[in-house]
Amino acid sequence: MVEREIKLEFTSVEAARAAVGALGLQALRPRRLQDDALYDQPGGSLQQRGVTLRLRLDGDDGVLTWKGPLQPGPMKTRPEIESTIGDPDALRRILEALGYGVVFRYQKYRQEYGEPSCIVAIDETPVGVFVEIEGEASRISATAARLGFTAADYLTVSYAGLHQERGRSRGLGPHMLFPG
Repeated sequence: MVEREIKLEFTSVEAARAAVGALGLQALRPRRLQDDALYDQPGGSLQQRGVTLRLRLDGDDGVLTWKGPLQPGPMKTRPEIESTIGDPDALRRILEALGYGVVFRYQKYRQEYGEPSCIVAIDETPVGVFVEIEGEASRISATAARLGFTAADYLTVSYAGLHQERGRSRGLGPHMLFPG
């Protein structure tokens, strides 16, 4: 599968909710905390290859994701393989036993709208509020335009990249986590 997405920045969660609400999209998943951990081996062999290995805790669910190198273009596009997992803690222990360790952790509150060919998510993060649009390229562009954004507004940086740009100046430390 190929993942294709963009982020659009909003000044507040209220502004994002109003804009997304005006689209009239079907609610898919309620607001919940996602706690993501990126794994790599000592020396960063995955990062050096442009590959990501992520373990996501999404409420009571767990998802393991492999993301391949970025492909050129105006949207963040890369190969992606995902699988739900029944016991996230056991998988974490397996990854550690194989020599992988957490290199970055990040949290966000996410609420999702749309349908399978175009998912619109409101992400509340410690470094800002973003609407992430994922799906078919034409649907992403059309949805962004309906929200009042152009390709020049697309953010294609990862949350790890946004943390690197903004998080440390906000005193977040090495990970992008909510206080408490």
